[in-house]
Amino acid sequence: MKKIKVTKNGPYIVSGEVSLYLKQIAEEDGINVLKTIKKFDTPKTGYALCRCGKSNNPPFCDAMHQSVEFDGTEDAGHGKYADRVEVYKGGGMDLLDDNRCAYARFCHKHLGDVWTLTENSDNPQAKKQAIEAASQCPTGRLTAVLNQKLFEPDLEDSISIVEDLPKNVSAGIFVTGNIIIEDADGKTYEARNRQALCRCGDSELKPFCDASHVNAHYNDGIKKKSGKKA
Repeated sequence: MKKIKVTKNGPYIVSGEVSLYLKQIAEEDGINVLKTIKKFDTPKTGYALCRCGKSNNPPFCDAMHQSVEFDGTEDAGHGKYADRVEVYKGGGMDLLDDNRCAYARFCHKHLGDVWTLTENSDNPQAKKQAIEAASQCPTGRLTAVLNQKLFEPDLEDSISIVEDLPKNVSAGIFVTGNIIIEDADGKTYEARNRQALCRCGDSELKPFCDASHVNAHYNDGIKKKSGKKA
């Protein structure tokens, strides 16, 4: 079973042989895209990812959470996505939005933002870009509804450590596929195809990312350690 265990005031413990990638948000032709930089070598027995934002060996935990007395209290709650969403109606599709944002900015396409595209989705090109924008939202905040059914992309079970080049910050941890996220008390969060976890330590929606890394100008130094130009 592929699982991320949120430990009390400590790291994320990953088990079940989950692939771990380093990726970066970059701007191409006026829109943001997500590029894969490398795949980490990780032990089959599992690994621990930093969530306090202070590790000297990012993205892995080095027990700095103990030295800084990290408060990792989980504030997100266990409510259902369907109970949080607002529904935006469009001519060719609808859009669900629960306002959980990691500020990846994939919701902006050449023809407009996803909300405007949904409104104009009787236009085939606008509809196509709206579906793409919703499906690329890393938090699962946005979901396209087609023929009264939620549309979810087919994604690999994986975890990605993300660097945001346009903002020059280290972004969240993007989780895709059928990976269980379990809180410190052993209760699982709602299963989602796309979720984003905090790794700067400042989110007010722990364990999930709320884009606090942007205002905090969080940079974990992993770009230098990766040996890749970023």
